[in-house]
Amino acid sequence: MGTPFLGEIRQTSFGFAPKGWALCNGQLLPISQNQALFAILGTTYGGNGQTTFALPDLRGRSPAHAGGTMTLGESVGAEAHTLTVNEIPAHAHGLQGSTDLANNTSPEGNLLAAKGRGGKDIYAPGASTLQPMSPQAIAPSGASQPHENMQPFLTLNFIIALTGIFPSRN
Repeated sequence: MGTPFLGEIRQTSFGFAPKGWALCNGQLLPISQNQALFAILGTTYGGNGQTTFALPDLRGRSPAHAGGTMTLGESVGAEAHTLTVNEIPAHAHGLQGSTDLANNTSPEGNLLAAKGRGGKDIYAPGASTLQPMSPQAIAPSGASQPHENMQPFLTLNFIIALTGIFPSRN
């Protein structure tokens, strides 16, 4: 594997960071003990810049190359998301009913009917002629619960080199 660049990040299939490496878990490190690494990372990933700086936190994250509107160290996206009404494409849930007289008390296989007999039957046969009903007959649904918002993935560990060759810009 050779000597890594200081601050280089690699993926590993094992559950620990080897000597000279740290897991990319966003932990704070003291600048006084890691001056060369601080010179590379600065406070891009956090820390106060006086006594501490942070390592990148890749827990629950997929890395993406910086560029365009995405800046180095920026964390975007969410593991779960709750949809709002404004995020759902416009659509309708038209409720259909029958113009036939009601002759059944069970909704199974039947339609809401135009008229009942004495107030007890409200369903007509399923093969009846369909007519649109009032839009107010359907209520919104959903529980405002977040849903998973992640592509299929395999979890691995990301580690960052705490020691190594200081990378030159040229």
